[in-house]
Amino acid sequence: MSALLEYLPLILFFGVYKFVDIYWATGVLIITSIIQLAYQYFAHRTIATRHWIFFAIALILGGLTILFQDEQFIKWKATVIYATLAASLLVSRYVFNKNLVEKALVGVLESANEKANLSQEPNNIELPPHICEQLNLMWFAILAFIAVLNIYIAYTFSLDFWVNFKVFGLMGITFVAILVTLVRVYKYLPEEEGN
Repeated sequence: MSALLEYLPLILFFGVYKFVDIYWATGVLIITSIIQLAYQYFAHRTIATRHWIFFAIALILGGLTILFQDEQFIKWKATVIYATLAASLLVSRYVFNKNLVEKALVGVLESANEKANLSQEPNNIELPPHICEQLNLMWFAILAFIAVLNIYIAYTFSLDFWVNFKVFGLMGITFVAILVTLVRVYKYLPEEEGN
């Protein structure tokens, strides 16, 4: 349910764009982002910072798109989000000495370990520092590349092509990056007992 809700604004944006237009799709994107925030609050009694940031970007750029009836504003949304994420990885690592990719990976892996009940005792997952550094730089490069690629496609190709790229291209690139990450950390995952 949570995964579906994560992509709900994008799915509805795409559907409404295909059946109506970019301005209605942008309005739906803003409304579903509000629903996403409400769900996060009622389900977890807290709202992740990233959801607030994504909502603010959608509200500002989407609001300008609707107000001025100019799709150029909404085209910048993905670039602003991906550039912000890329900058966050570098700033957190080299200014605050924190590797956000490592923190996210360890959290996800430990959560998956608990849900799968792979062992009776808690199992702290440790990834080698050089792997975490490589993954942090890899994700920085991917996010920065997506930020630039989005604007290039937005201003080089048709609106239809950009919308299709935003939905399928960005998801595809992200999926491949996640696969590469999983392959890179696979040998550090705990094994099931009895194997």
